[in-house]
Amino acid sequence: MKKVIPLMLAGVLALSFTGCKPKNNASGDNKKFKIGVMTGTVAQGEEEYRSAENMVKKYGKDMILFKTYPDNFMKEQETTVSNMMQLAEDPNVKAIVMVQAVPGASAAFEKVREKRPDILLIGGVPGEDPDMIGGKADIVMQGDELAMGNTIPQQAKKLGAKVFVHYSFPRHMAYPLLSQRRDLMKAECEKLGMKFIDATAPDPLGDAGVPGAQQFILEDVPRVIKEYGKDVNFFSTNCSMQEPLIKATLENGGIFAQQCCPSPFHGYPGALGIEIPSDSAGDVNYIVAQTKEKIAAKNGSGRFSTWPVPMNMMFVEAGVEYAKEYCEGKITTKNDVEALKRICTKIANGKEMKFETYKGKDKNGKDIEFKNFYMILSDYIIY
Repeated sequence: MKKVIPLMLAGVLALSFTGCKPKNNASGDNKKFKIGVMTGTVAQGEEEYRSAENMVKKYGKDMILFKTYPDNFMKEQETTVSNMMQLAEDPNVKAIVMVQAVPGASAAFEKVREKRPDILLIGGVPGEDPDMIGGKADIVMQGDELAMGNTIPQQAKKLGAKVFVHYSFPRHMAYPLLSQRRDLMKAECEKLGMKFIDATAPDPLGDAGVPGAQQFILEDVPRVIKEYGKDVNFFSTNCSMQEPLIKATLENGGIFAQQCCPSPFHGYPGALGIEIPSDSAGDVNYIVAQTKEKIAAKNGSGRFSTWPVPMNMMFVEAGVEYAKEYCEGKITTKNDVEALKRICTKIANGKEMKFETYKGKDKNGKDIEFKNFYMILSDYIIY
């Protein structure tokens, strides 16, 4: 289920830092540092879990200590705190990366900070208000949902779209972030000279369930293309609609700029019937190559795109790489945005990553900038 981050605003706690460059121990040998990583389970967030596994494979269990938070994290926040404290109890752990930073992350970071103020704390995909998580973590990373209100129509236009269809339903449009993004999409489409269609689809949580919502998509896409022609871009706010939307768009010759949650893994493998062998689980290059091949076979090349790397996976990997460089003394402050940009761009195979700090208002209505809370956008790969 898509997670929407409430945009409540408050000040950021300024955090002092101490470096964690390895020091010589009594015997004169360099003391090894460790990095704690916490994600959901495969059932709750497979992309993050696989990325954490990749980091363990890359650097070994001696450096990367991997733990998960409980599936029912809303009701088991104490377990989340306890699991993170187990990481912090190891004196060699000098950084902790948590993705997704689900409810309970702020409390866990606060407990760690009380006991180990030296530890670098990085959170990705926050499930708590910016004032909460921003005041506890050293760095917070999140996809820039609102900016996508402009970038998705712009990408659709580049792919040749003349019409932009936005599928959603009243429950999602009650979320301020999603409704604001829809309004931005509409305005951008008008600016670009594209017709915007605000289409209502069945709610997957309604009487017809997910099957009913998916069937609607499979039937409506060809109807829309028959009416407006093939230069139509389709977008849906719901994760369960992505597979039928990609499938129907490809089969009927339409355009698909981006999923609700941009990632080479989201919707494409299921829609295209791509089998992922166990040794390629989490392998972005493998899935991108397979997707390009399948789309080309159905004459869809140049009309489908997404981000080059799953955002959540990138946050795990970037967090670990940043922490490693920090602990090696290559990064000298806990919040170095230029270093973070460099690392994220490298992970995305050189695709540009755009960073904006989160700006809002504090409890007194005063404008404030969250200098450690980064809203991130990626350039696209076109299949």
